[in-house]
This record gives sequence, structure tokens and C-alpha cells, in this order.
Amino acid sequence: MTQEGRCCVVTGGRGFAARHLVEMLIRSKKWLVRIADLGPSIKLEPYEDEGILGEALRSGDAQYVSADLRNKAQVIKVCEGADAVFHMAAPDSSINNYQLHYSVNVEGTKNVIDACVECKVKRLIYTSSPSVVFDGVHGIYNGEESMPYPSKHNDSYSATKAEGEALVLKSNGTNGLLTCCIRPSSIFGPGDRLLVPSLITAARAGKSKFIIGDGNNKYDFTYVENVAHAHICAEQALSSEGGVTERAAGQAYFITNMEPIKFWEFMSLILEGLGYERPSIKIPAPVMMPIAHMVEWTYKMLAPYGMRVPQLTPSRIRLLSCNRTFSCAKAKDRIAYEPIVSLQDGLKRTIESYSHLRAEQKLRREGPSKASIYLGNGKVANTLLWKDKKQTLTAVIVLIAFYSYFIASGYTIITAVSKLLLTATLFLFVHGILPAKILGYTIEKIPASNFQFPEKTCHQIALSMRSTWNYAVNILKSLCKGEDWVLFLKVVIFLMVFSFLGAVSVRSMFLIGMPFAFVGFFLYEKKEEEIDALIHQALSFGCKKKSDISKKFLRSK
Repeated sequence: MTQEGRCCVVTGGRGFAARHLVEMLIRSKKWLVRIADLGPSIKLEPYEDEGILGEALRSGDAQYVSADLRNKAQVIKVCEGADAVFHMAAPDSSINNYQLHYSVNVEGTKNVIDACVECKVKRLIYTSSPSVVFDGVHGIYNGEESMPYPSKHNDSYSATKAEGEALVLKSNGTNGLLTCCIRPSSIFGPGDRLLVPSLITAARAGKSKFIIGDGNNKYDFTYVENVAHAHICAEQALSSEGGVTERAAGQAYFITNMEPIKFWEFMSLILEGLGYERPSIKIPAPVMMPIAHMVEWTYKMLAPYGMRVPQLTPSRIRLLSCNRTFSCAKAKDRIAYEPIVSLQDGLKRTIESYSHLRAEQKLRREGPSKASIYLGNGKVANTLLWKDKKQTLTAVIVLIAFYSYFIASGYTIITAVSKLLLTATLFLFVHGILPAKILGYTIEKIPASNFQFPEKTCHQIALSMRSTWNYAVNILKSLCKGEDWVLFLKVVIFLMVFSFLGAVSVRSMFLIGMPFAFVGFFLYEKKEEEIDALIHQALSFGCKKKSDISKKFLRSK
């Protein structure tokens, strides 16, 4: 036990913020720290075992006690002999399970209060949440503690947290117990198992490119050590004498880094720091809400059958697109809270702690892209891949004019070809009679050789046609034997696709093909690796299915 002999309890002591508070309390050398959590025994990470926590557990300056807050007898046993209780235990806020949240956040908190009163604990500091004043619809800008609880909360976690907070504040003064509530906003830092890991999972799945809303909504994020420091500030204020204690007790306090930042800018800084692309595609929140409602409805229907809790819910869309900033003026005035780690330093430490999640460095591609190779590395490639923007825009204008005059007008193929040849003839004739120079501009003549096929090219075309014809004949010979079922299916599928394409009008093919040519190849060049990976997965799946079908067919024979 420590020299002063004081004992404090940290419920949920293996949680994210609680771990940092425990280490801060141990480091102060003023407390015997009793860590209470659900697990039957404490399992330390390697860095914890070798660090201050492992040493404190071995020396007796820290104890681990297994306790379920829903069991009052266990809670009383944990609180015996304690001077202060930091009640930080809570279920995962992302799980929207009302029964679970109520049993821990309300009934569990009642047990903690009763245990503190029975064991004559002097101080109770409750970890609440800014969400207790959030209605899920209206954003909060520079919110103050005078804001009332809304009539309806955003989710069951927020609603039950508000009930628990109200119980703690109401119990202030009962049997000499002094209480207060800490409302830390959007905690981040090393050891976080929710924010950064889920963000990186989304980035690796290609889902972090989107911004929900206009991207200008501001948030107050709080570095985890500042949260731990705020709890210690609250305990010190409650243990002070005179007016300081009276002003601090029975109150709730917003805790932030006091550095509001755009929500999506904060996310971008983490992603960029770990080598991922920052979000850039904005999707209006009203566009996402119907989809989120549909996902939520589907979850309610299929949850009993094992469907996992979805990430896309209406409450989450609202959280991602609204303002949530809070004033720390009251905390600064009554419990002397000031952040000890800046937002910039907190981000730096967080990014460094997740180096194992850093994006793999991709080697820069050397030489032309696949898209450019497929298009021949010439003028066509430069045009469709937007290498020469002037050339591309000229081609687009020409194609639009061609479509408007020859295709949209509804001409037959013969009429359209005749009109095209007539236009070309007129152009060439006029071009031919023009003088070599007009007003100082040189008129470049088109040589007749441009319209002629070289003998070598004609020979290659003839060989290619002969090879294609012979290949088709060989396929027919194989089909006539009636043995190769796989080849038969391939021919049938090819002819069906060809038949379908033949039924598509020239107008439809132009409307579909031209935009695809100018957009599809460009996107493929930009996202070549991702698209190739998807194609590879699809082909692998197809090959597996083909193999399974072949095996079944052979067994049946």
C-alpha cells in the first residue's frame, strides 16, 4: 500500500480511458488503485506487464478485482475501504442494445451509489458523455452544462447514460458522499480499440473516401490523457476544503481539448498520418438517410438470425454530419481543468502508436499503364486517357456533332454512311481547292497516301482473317464430335451475347459506348490495382464454380 494509505476504485478499469487513468493514479504515488472489471483475471498487454501497471500489481500498489456492476454484493465488496470511486464502466456505445445499456448504465450505477453510501466512500466521479444532451437531430455548438436533457435521445446508450448521470448528481450529499460527472467529448489516443481501428478497416476496404454532409461540421475531440487528467482534477476539487468543494460537487462538466476542429479534417489527418487517402467525395446527409433507415429496418428483421450490427444507421449519419462542440469554461473555473496534451501532439502520439496499421507503401508504376497499352500508346490512348486535354475535348465535340447529325436523326445505316461519305467528299474537295496560304495561315494539304493501305498491312489483315476463319472451322469440327460440353457451352454463351448486342440499336451503343470509352479507361488507369483485384476475385470465384459444376457432372455420369 502507498505511504498515505488512500484507496481508490476504478470501475471498468480495463477500458480505454480507464487504463490511462489507472496509470496516472499509480504514477502519482498517492493511491492504492483497485481496478474493477468483469474479467475473472487481469490480462496485461506485453507493454503493460513491463511498464508501470505490471510493476504496481506485483508490488501491491495496484489490485485487480473481478466484479459485475449488476451484482450489488460484488460492488460493495469492491468499494470497502475506498476513499474515492471513479465510475468509468460502460458497455460499447456502438451496440444499440437497450437492455444491456440499462442494466449497466442505470442499474449498475445505482449499485455503485448504494455501495459508496454503505461503505462511506467520500467521493464519486462518474464518467458520463456529451451525448446526454444530444437529441440526434440538432447540432450543438459551444454547448454549456445548462443545456437540459432532450425528451428523446439519439440511441439507448445516450438515454441510459443520462439516467445514470442524473442519479449520481442527485446522490450528492447523501451520507457525506460528494459527486460530480465528467462528460469527455470524442476520446482518442493510444489504446483506442474503436475509432482508429474501425477507420483503418474502412480505409482498407475502400470505404473511407466519402464525406457525409458538407464536411464543415465541427467536433471537439479529447486526447485520452486529458480525460484522465480531468478525472483527477475533479477528485482534487471534491477533496479540497471550503468553497472549492461546494462549487465543484453535484455538477456535470464538459471536457474537451479546447481546440474544435472539422470532424472530417480530423479523420483525414489520422488517415494521412497512417498513409491512406483522405476522404474527398461528399455525399449529402439527406441522400444517405433513406438508405440508413432501410439498413436499420433490415437489421431489426434479421438480427434474431445472426445479422451483425450495421455501421450505417440514421443515428450514425446524424453524428457524422452535425456540429458537436462544447465549452470547458465551467470545468476550468470549478475543477481547474486545463488540457495537458495539445490536439496536435495527441494526434502525433496516436498515429505513432498505430504504426502497425500503416498502409503498405506501393511501388510507383514504371512505364505506361495497362489502359494505355490496351489502347496502343498512341493518339487514341492520349485522347481517351485525357493526356492531351485539347485533343480529348476536340474529339468529344466531333463525336457529339457526329451523333447529333447522323445517329440521333434516326437515319438507317445506309443513309448515315452515305451522308458521312458526302460530308467527307465535300470537305476534301473544298480543302483541295483552297490556296496554300490564307491570310498568312498555312493550309496543310492531306497527302493521298494517307488514304491508301500499305501492302504489308493488307497482307497482315488477310492473314488475320484466314487465322480467324480456320479457328472457327476447328471449333466446328470439335463440336461435330459431340464430346466437348464445355466448348459447346462457351459457343452458346458467345452466340447469345452476340445476339443480344445485335439487337441493340446503333444509337444505344453510341450513347453507352462513347461515355464509357472516355470515362471507363480513365478510371481504370487511376484505380488499376483495385479493379484488377476485383476482376481476379471474380475470375477465381467463376473458376471455382466451374470446377464444382464439372465435378458434379462427372459424378452424375
